[in-house]
Amino acid sequence: MKNKIAINFCPTGMIPTKSHTSHVPISAQEIIEQTHEAYEIGITIAHLHAREEDGTPSFKKSIYREIFEGVRKHCPDLIICGSSSGRNFPEFEKRSEVIELQPDMCSLTLSSLNFLHQASVNNPEMIHSLAQKMKEYGVVPELECFDLGMINYGLYLIEKKIIEGPYYWNLLFGNIAGMQASFSHIGTAIKEIPTSHYISLAGLGSDQLPVNASAIAMGFGVRVGLEDNLWFDHKGGKFATNTELVKRIHQLLAIHGKEYFPSSEFGSKGYYNRKK
Repeated sequence: MKNKIAINFCPTGMIPTKSHTSHVPISAQEIIEQTHEAYEIGITIAHLHAREEDGTPSFKKSIYREIFEGVRKHCPDLIICGSSSGRNFPEFEKRSEVIELQPDMCSLTLSSLNFLHQASVNNPEMIHSLAQKMKEYGVVPELECFDLGMINYGLYLIEKKIIEGPYYWNLLFGNIAGMQASFSHIGTAIKEIPTSHYISLAGLGSDQLPVNASAIAMGFGVRVGLEDNLWFDHKGGKFATNTELVKRIHQLLAIHGKEYFPSSEFGSKGYYNRKK
């Protein structure tokens, strides 16, 4: 059992807007401020998306640069992960702009998949190209998996040395067309990954809290934030803030006798190697 838990903070994503909840950060300054607030409570990684002024997702390096520089100013040792998602912009040139800023990590979704109302297309050529560019810029891939096939493909890319360590897996449960938040799915997914790799678990929507609690109980990392879940209390209909969600993770850590992994210590244990 691992006693220190990495907290992967995902404040914004590509879907939530102010029309869904006023609490989601959209502007660069809002994202910086809420990441700083979470950092003060205690997080290990910030998984960050950029938005245009109208709230739509952005790939632009200029917006990501503003966010990264602001986060670095206030959270100097925080591990920053940029998004290379292609749900709204499929071109490699756009998806890979963020890599050129050399964040510590960048997301790499390991296959195509369907969400409830949208597809995310990630063909083999795109995955290889993104992985290669990350390697060239010294950026560690955040291996995002929504089903067992993605895990298998990730292991294939590691075997072929297209992806090199350290290895950080982000397993997401509860998507309609992927792994569900059941002990059978969670256990099977974890069993497929070498024990020397770091595994973090995420639950989508109402599955966020039970998956967070299960991950902490088992000693795995957690992903938490408004990107994945807008509600603090689904039954009562109370919208969450990012701060409330991070504080609840720390309450769960205390209940289970665990601690969070500070970014600097996460690296010193070999789970992540900051190259810059």
